[in-house]
Amino acid sequence: MSTRSRPRAGSLQFWPRKRAAKVLPSANWRPIHSTNEGVLGFIAYKAGMASVMVKDLTDKSMTLNKQIVFPVTVLEVPSMKIYSVRFYKNGKVLTEIVVSNDKELKRKVKLGKTLGNLEKAPKDYDDIRVIAFSLPKQTNIKKTPDMIELAIQSENKLEFVKKLIGKELSLSDFSKSDLLDVRGLTIGKGTQGPIKRFGATLRFHKSEKGLRKIGSIGPWHPARVTYQVPMAGQMGYFSRVVYNLNLVNSGKISDKDINPSSGFPHYGKIKTSYVLLRGSVPGPAKRQILLTPSYRPTKMQAKKKYEFLEVLQ
Repeated sequence: MSTRSRPRAGSLQFWPRKRAAKVLPSANWRPIHSTNEGVLGFIAYKAGMASVMVKDLTDKSMTLNKQIVFPVTVLEVPSMKIYSVRFYKNGKVLTEIVVSNDKELKRKVKLGKTLGNLEKAPKDYDDIRVIAFSLPKQTNIKKTPDMIELAIQSENKLEFVKKLIGKELSLSDFSKSDLLDVRGLTIGKGTQGPIKRFGATLRFHKSEKGLRKIGSIGPWHPARVTYQVPMAGQMGYFSRVVYNLNLVNSGKISDKDINPSSGFPHYGKIKTSYVLLRGSVPGPAKRQILLTPSYRPTKMQAKKKYEFLEVLQ
């Protein structure tokens, strides 16, 4: 008789399994690039999911030139503003110049009385990034803005940033592509046992000292419980990245109203711009999401082309 074996319960790729430190995950901007000039990241808010009808234009597809229906995630994308400009040298912040003291920021940071001047910017620097904040007061969800550091894609980054200071950044300023990466937090489920948390199998119904537990937590020696043993603890509210989601459609709600008659459940109606991404996005409704261009696109996802027709209510 062959030896019975099975994969361990629960991936060790994500460790430690604890609550995320920030609601809006940051990104490593070094490998992220785009062919279009603009801001390489944008803050969005998850409204919900819907079904859309599109025309499949994917080459050599079995449904080429046919109408198909698939699920999409609807994200509301309000405007943003620039709070400060950071100058980097050798991977470290050389200096930071604050260029905004909007009253919306009083809920988030302590504002100074005077503003900096980009004309006094250092001349010897390697990179420029901006600290931007969202304007969720344009939506129905909250008033406190979210802040994050964003990279810039431009031949002359300093001149490009000067044009954006004091203005509202719209979705047109985002250097978006056909494939987007999404960063967000999963739904928090609190403290859960090893069965639900790691997907371990229930023990035999006559087992001693509990069914919803691990049969062995390790050997006598080393005389400690190692981190690989599935144990009870925090489940959910983890930072996750979803790569290469197809951008189905984007636009302003004033041009095309995609809201359901009663609004999206637990969210309400979209009032600003929106983005439709094929597939799912981590987190519940109203969760903050960071959109970036895909930095490792795959051929399978890149060749998919769709012509947006309508949202099915």
